Amino acid sequence: MPTYAKRVAPFGTTIFTEINQLAARHNAVNLGQGRPDFDGPQAIIDAAVTALRSDSANQYAPSPGLPALREGVARHAEVFYGLAVDPASGVIVTAGATQGVFCAIMGLVDPGDEVIVIEPYYDSYVPGIQMAGGQPVYVPMHPPNWTFDESELRAAFNDNTRALILNTPNNPSGRVYNRKELQLLADLCIQHDVIVIADEVYEHLVFAGHQHIAIASLPGMFERTVAIGSAGKTFGMTGWKIGWVYGAPELIRGVWRAHQFVTFATNHPAQVATAYAFTLGSDYYEDYQALYSRKRDLVMQVIDAAGMSAMQPEGTYFIMGDFSAVFAGDDLQFCKHLIEEIGVATIPPSAFFSAQHRHHAENHVRFAFCKSDETLERAAEKMRRLRAG
Repeated sequence: MPTYAKRVAPFGTTIFTEINQLAARHNAVNLGQGRPDFDGPQAIIDAAVTALRSDSANQYAPSPGLPALREGVARHAEVFYGLAVDPASGVIVTAGATQGVFCAIMGLVDPGDEVIVIEPYYDSYVPGIQMAGGQPVYVPMHPPNWTFDESELRAAFNDNTRALILNTPNNPSGRVYNRKELQLLADLCIQHDVIVIADEVYEHLVFAGHQHIAIASLPGMFERTVAIGSAGKTFGMTGWKIGWVYGAPELIRGVWRAHQFVTFATNHPAQVATAYAFTLGSDYYEDYQALYSRKRDLVMQVIDAAGMSAMQPEGTYFIMGDFSAVFAGDDLQFCKHLIEEIGVATIPPSAFFSAQHRHHAENHVRFAFCKSDETLERAAEKMRRLRAG
């Protein structure tokens, strides 16, 4: 009897699908997936509507992306990070950041190459490495402050190391790597001639007292870095699936060679609207941070009211809550308990660790606070029952 390929046999169903389905069955308030339950700016939506009604945006876009959007990405990199990116040869528009990461791996990693993955990691990284024939090498961050150990990091590098996947601001921990941490990573990558695949989709979601530093802006790093961004995260339009990859032309050439045979081109009207979004002034980013700072504070109160504890996130719209004071099981058991008995859905972060390091997350769950105030208030009311119970 025919069956599916061996390369996909180990993957199973993503944790997001499993939790979403369980939450729907129990009508739970869903603080699991990072899917906002409100839209981004109306002006960006209007730009998409105008594009749909035009006679120029309903057929294929150029495979590398609309020139206006690629110019917007390059201009953004210059304004915020001082990087000189060539929009023609240094930017690719992808069908979301996840596809951008996948094409970066497929275009830059050869079979047998080792790729360093810092845990916790976004769950698409490892399947992408494995499908490229690469070998993931894991370096865990440690709770409660989610920092990596320098000796463990150094030990991960060797002559077979081809790439490192860096996610800062980090999903799910909420960490924003500081300059000292990034300089250590940069020094090791230069020493061992390693490429960095920098997942920076939460680059503008950084809270007071912290700063996102693009690793490509450090000396000697632009030529060995591809950076990935997301309209879903930056502009609140996750359903459009518009991402981008930028960097040194020689590396971007490899990303594009994979991209052209994965999806060829991406959603044309949404690219037009995202190009418009890049013309918004600095007020947009300031308002964006203020909105999520308030939502972060609301969810920190929810966690406290439930008898749990958490490191206040430095960035992203995720919080890792420690439930050890209120529940005796592991993270998957606790997530099921929350959904079935309390009525709130979260994500078990052990899914973001290798098997040997899952114990680092066994007493934690990930809350997403990219939700309306009404949703967060309903979750708070339900979570109080956890402490009462």
